[in-house]
Amino acid sequence: MKPYKELQQQLQGQLKPKRYKHTLGVVDCAVEMANQFGANEAKAQIAGLLHDCAKNYAGKDLLTIASSSHLPLDQITLKEPQLLHGPVGAIVAQNKYGIQDEEILNAIAYHTTGRKNMTLLDKIIYLADFIEPGRDYPGVEKLRKACEKDDIDNACILAFSNTIRYIASISGLIHPRTIDARNALILKKINQ
Repeated sequence: MKPYKELQQQLQGQLKPKRYKHTLGVVDCAVEMANQFGANEAKAQIAGLLHDCAKNYAGKDLLTIASSSHLPLDQITLKEPQLLHGPVGAIVAQNKYGIQDEEILNAIAYHTTGRKNMTLLDKIIYLADFIEPGRDYPGVEKLRKACEKDDIDNACILAFSNTIRYIASISGLIHPRTIDARNALILKKINQ
């Protein structure tokens, strides 16, 4: 794997300044949470850095890359191709940035929708994307406070609930992975 600084320089030329600033905020939050929750800091740093490496791709390009890479396309991603920036980002991270670590690639792939049985790194990148310092939306402070506590699952449930509520309020399509991820964490709590 390339050194972090080399990846950072390569990525900076690919992202718009505002997206790059967001990315660095995600990196900082991811590293902080990795330390807090006992995850691998280097993996959190790389996953945070590359989580949006395909974010600026046009919808048709995301669909083309997903299709040529044999990613499953469902009705929701066909209607909302930006949901593919995570899975396509994992492909870009592997092919363009040389990332081979499956845990990092999965954290990139699922940082937008989440998934059932998320790993600790998946949860960290998912949350870091929501709470980085540049984010400003109703409920972000409550979510930041939830992330400071030692229950990352509760913070994820709150983030999933916020997302589902927001998307429902604008009559948007909610990806089933998001619902499955939330339900899996709630069932885990019930069964403990």
